[in-house]
Amino acid sequence: MPPVTTAQRPLKQQIFEHVRGLGQVPRVQVARDLRVSPASVTTLTSELIEAGLLEEVQTPREGGWGRGRPAVALRVRPGGYYVMGLKLSDREHTAVVIDLAGRRLASATVARDPRPLSVKATLDAGETLMQRVCAEGGITPDQLSGVGLGTPGFIDGDTGVVHWSPVLDVRGVDLASLLAERLGRPVQIDNDANLVTLAELWFGAGRSLSDFAVVTIEHGVGMGFVMNHQLYRGARGLGMELGHTKVQLDGALCRCGQRGCLEAYLADYALVREARTALNLPDPETRSVGVLLESLYEQAKQGNPAAHSIFRRAGRYLALALANVANLFDPQLIILSGERMRYDYLYAGETQAEMKTMMLETGRAPPALEIHAWGDMIWAHGAAALALQELTAQMLGNGREAAPREPGAREGALS
Repeated sequence: MPPVTTAQRPLKQQIFEHVRGLGQVPRVQVARDLRVSPASVTTLTSELIEAGLLEEVQTPREGGWGRGRPAVALRVRPGGYYVMGLKLSDREHTAVVIDLAGRRLASATVARDPRPLSVKATLDAGETLMQRVCAEGGITPDQLSGVGLGTPGFIDGDTGVVHWSPVLDVRGVDLASLLAERLGRPVQIDNDANLVTLAELWFGAGRSLSDFAVVTIEHGVGMGFVMNHQLYRGARGLGMELGHTKVQLDGALCRCGQRGCLEAYLADYALVREARTALNLPDPETRSVGVLLESLYEQAKQGNPAAHSIFRRAGRYLALALANVANLFDPQLIILSGERMRYDYLYAGETQAEMKTMMLETGRAPPALEIHAWGDMIWAHGAAALALQELTAQMLGNGREAAPREPGAREGALS
């Protein structure tokens, strides 16, 4: 099913999502931003307040003083509905529980074997995480309105099928259905880079932007793109695979099985592969990839020319990728996200300068560039945002406003 555009979504849903996106906003601004009548906004927000989805809050007047009643804004009512976000990773699985306003109640982590796992082992980890994170948050699993699942690889979010993922030892798995059956909760699934982008759109730097890109660099290289305030996935939900665009014919072997992919020159396993040859580092079977990367980074900072050259080469490939993103999509902002952003050699001044030289010369400034060195929980938070998006559509989209359970249930758990 194609994504629903802003114009197609019911006005009540648009209003709710606009308030959620801005965090706190007066009714008059909602009417102005959505270009609808103040009377319509007043009527529909009253219904949302009565349903327990929005609430009024007093806001200080500009300058801190003024006559008359205090200014009033709208915000999403905390609590009432809960969703879990689950991120499957090469090194560990993470989960968070958040409420309708995006507040995190709890988080949990399960370590894993770095090799690809069986479907059963993956489902077992998901069930373990759900039990742990719900216990920590003071809720029961049946209070979850939904689960969002993020994993690297080629994911069809509409069907729930994982065509390929480095975390699984099989291809073509209907992982969303299998996990939903195991957990007893509805499950939505998407590529993990898309979900980091969704987290930025819902809770981060992308709240006020119509078009921006997120490039993730961790165990692999991913990308998400927001176009006209909506996450763009492509015709079959498999778009934005920046890490698997080709930068070298018959080049280095990528973990997807093809050669010459960007990821094969930029991801952590690519850096370790280079380091093992240039610096005679031990095999990853002996020391973890993380330890080897830290060793490489320390040597680069201490002036080792071979170590510095490895990061410099990766930075040049990153510059090429970012220039291509800018030339193709012309985003307002490019966010570089992921734990690997701790390695500042990847985005050093020379890398950004090289990006500019490879962009089309239009006389305008290049897109703004921000570095977000998030840890693993941002990926799980993005997965939770996917579940919230589906929950919102169920409650308010297409005329369906019946909630999975009563608003305000277990409200005391949040106090």
